[in-house]
Amino acid sequence: MGASSSIQQKENSIHDFNVKDSKGNEVSLKTYKGKVLLVVNVASKCGFTSSNYTQLTELYSKYKDKGFEILAFPCNQFLNQEPGSSQEAEQFACTRFKAEYPIFQKVRVNGSEAAPVYKFLKSSKGGFFGSNIKWNFTKFLVDKNGYVIKRYGTATSPLSISADIEKALEEKQPEG
Repeated sequence: MGASSSIQQKENSIHDFNVKDSKGNEVSLKTYKGKVLLVVNVASKCGFTSSNYTQLTELYSKYKDKGFEILAFPCNQFLNQEPGSSQEAEQFACTRFKAEYPIFQKVRVNGSEAAPVYKFLKSSKGGFFGSNIKWNFTKFLVDKNGYVIKRYGTATSPLSISADIEKALEEKQPEG
C-alpha cells in the first residue's frame, strides 16, 4: 500500500511546476524547457555561502549562453541561515556575488510543508542517507526535458560538476 503513493505522482518533469519569484509573482517552470538546470537551495549566512555563490556565478557566466540556467531557492530550514525576506536574499546574491540567475521565493525543502518542486526533486533522486536534504547548497542537475540527472551534496563544489553540465548540454532534446 505505502509504495503506491510515490508512484501516483502526477508531475512528470520539473516543467510541470509553478513557483514564485522573490517578489511573489507566479513563474511557470515551463519557461525553462530545453535548458539544462541546476536547482540549488541557497542561504546567505552559511559556511558554504561564499564558495558556492562565487562558483555558481562562474558556472552561470560560462554556460548561460549555451542553454544553462541556475534556479536558486533561498531556504531558512537549516539553523536559520537565510533569516531575511526573499527579496533580501535576492539582493544579497545579486549585489555581493553578482548573481544574474533567478533567485526565487524562500521555500522549505523538507517536511510536510516542503515546496512541491522540492518534493519532486527529492523523489527523483534520493540522497546518500535518504531523500531529505541535509543542508544548504544541495544541487540538482536537471536535463533539457525537466528530468533530474544527478543530485550533489553541500560539499560538492559547483565547479566540480562542470563535466556533468557539459554532457547534459550536449544531449539532443527529443522533438515533441
